[in-house]
This record gives sequence, C-alpha cells and structure tokens, in this order.
Amino acid sequence: MRLYLSSFRVGDHPDRLRALLRGRVDIAVIANAIDAQAEDERSAGVEREVEALRALGLRPAELDLRQFADRPAEVAEALAWFSAVWVRGGNVFVLRHALALSGADVALADLVRRDALVYAAYSAGACVLAPSLRGLEVCDDPRSAPAPPIWDGLGVLDRAFVPHVDSPDHPEAETLTAVAARYRADGVPHYALRDGDVLVMDGPESRVRGVAP
Repeated sequence: MRLYLSSFRVGDHPDRLRALLRGRVDIAVIANAIDAQAEDERSAGVEREVEALRALGLRPAELDLRQFADRPAEVAEALAWFSAVWVRGGNVFVLRHALALSGADVALADLVRRDALVYAAYSAGACVLAPSLRGLEVCDDPRSAPAPPIWDGLGVLDRAFVPHVDSPDHPEAETLTAVAARYRADGVPHYALRDGDVLVMDGPESRVRGVAP
C-alpha cells in the first residue's frame, strides 16, 4: 500500500511522492470535494492542482466522478488506467458522496490495498480514508452534500486524519486543532498534521514527515 497524504496541497516532501510512483507519471486528479462550489471556482481549483502536479514532472488529468454516477464498473476501469490519484481537499462529505455514488470508494480501496495504485491527497482527500468521518462536521458542513451524509470513511487508514493542526496561516487551523484535541481527550486514534507535513506509507513503512510518527 502506497499513500502520500498531505495536510495542505503537495506539502514539503514532493520527492517522496515521486519515489512512490516508481517512475510513472500518469495521475488522475479527483476534485469532487469542491463540487458544491460555483463551476468557475471549481474549474480554477482543478487547474491549480493540475499545474502543481505538472511542475513535479507528472502528467495529470481530471477524473470527474460526477460522470460515473451509478457506473461502478466504468469508474473502476478508468481508475485502473492510472498509476496514481491526486484527491484534493474541500468538503469531505461532498467528496464522500461522490465516491459512493460512482462506486469509486470501493474501487479505490481495492486498488490501494492491492498496491495497484498510489493514493495521494491532501486535507479532505486524506480525511476520507479514515474509518469514520465523525468529528469533522464541525469543520465541513455535511449539508453541502446533495444527499444525507455518509459518516463511514473508506477505512483504508486505521485512524482519523486531521489536517491543518497548529497551522496559523490556514483558515481552518483553529477548528481542526480543536478537533484533534477532542480526539485526544476521547481516546480516538488519529494522525494530526501541520501544513507542510505529509504522512507517507510505502508497504510496511509508515511515517509522518515533519513530525514524530
């Protein structure tokens, strides 16, 4: 299993992402966490991710899960063509809805567990891999999803993922720092990352780059 999970955008360790790709360059950009935004804002958000990945020498292309609603076999085939996905941040409940409606949630979990694809993401794109999304509703509005919220994550991670902790330049830092504190108080296992930090998993190796694992 190969994961590159950043708190914000590419983070401070893009060399580790390139290493996980083993020389391959085709990467799908999944931006459905921002589906609730106006279309021009969404397009600009996608283009920002594409440009950042191109700057790393990769060959990104958007894979819009809205085009695969109720077509799980087709989305699985499309995902299998890529060597990696880049799942951008936004609203984790909007993203979870798009993953479920398309069947990409099942396909991605299978591909990642078989090490057939690198899952790279930041913020909500990483949070959605947790066993549960409970607690994140104080940051992301579940009502932004076009259906009742799905509270189960994909279960690829064995614990919650909390980005932007103690990151004063991020507007959600205070809220998510409080989420991490609540998880600690309640004994909920979680990764807490500052912006710049990246959780890297490569087979048996697991390490948060920038803070202690």
